[in-house]
Amino acid sequence: MMSDTAIAVLVFACVFGSALFGLFLHTALPEDHLSQESRDVVKLGIGLIATMAALVLSLLISSAESSFNQIDGELVQNAARVVSLDRTLADYGPETREARHLLKHTYAASVAMLFPSDGSHEATEDAPEAIVRAENVRGKLWELSPGTDAQRWLQSQAVGLASDISSTRWLLIMQKDNSMPKPLLIALVCWLALIFCTFGLLAPRNATVVAALFVCALSTAGATLLILEMNSPFEGFMKLSSAPMRDALADLGR
Repeated sequence: MMSDTAIAVLVFACVFGSALFGLFLHTALPEDHLSQESRDVVKLGIGLIATMAALVLSLLISSAESSFNQIDGELVQNAARVVSLDRTLADYGPETREARHLLKHTYAASVAMLFPSDGSHEATEDAPEAIVRAENVRGKLWELSPGTDAQRWLQSQAVGLASDISSTRWLLIMQKDNSMPKPLLIALVCWLALIFCTFGLLAPRNATVVAALFVCALSTAGATLLILEMNSPFEGFMKLSSAPMRDALADLGR
């Protein structure tokens, strides 16, 4: 599978290559094909395509940013729930020492899976061993035998927090591999290639035009890379910060 950077480079090559092809066509086409009337029709048609491409590109950026921020918020919220669960178990009494230790061990494994120190993501949150660890925490909570009304209330609070943590965990698993639809990406690149080909077709052949087309193609490739990176929040150079989860892990067991 191609990396996000490789896809962005391919997009740049397609778009800038189309612009250069347009510059070549400018000299190859008969003069009557480049008359003012022909130029006006081409400009109207390409203006429509450019509007659609700009709309799709802006929507993709907005959607990717919204998804990125949502997952970031869920990570922070889940970290707060884990700390709250640990504090609730601490208030319950020394009987929860084993459950608190298991909670810290399970959460540390989750942090290591989502943000591995070596940058690899071979282990996943939906792996069988990860599921077993998460379910063992709730099992320990149900094994508690509260002797007072306060302990019964704390147990119910702890079970509720554990359920919320589990729900958010599965939500993160399902959102982790949220990727940009390939047909939409292909359609967008084709539109951009057609637009840049028209730019080259209608532009004079000089260094300034080539430089301008190069910068514009680079910008569109950068926008594509931005979308792809935000759709992979746990990988790449725009990945989510692990600070909230690591801060929460440091507070567990105190």
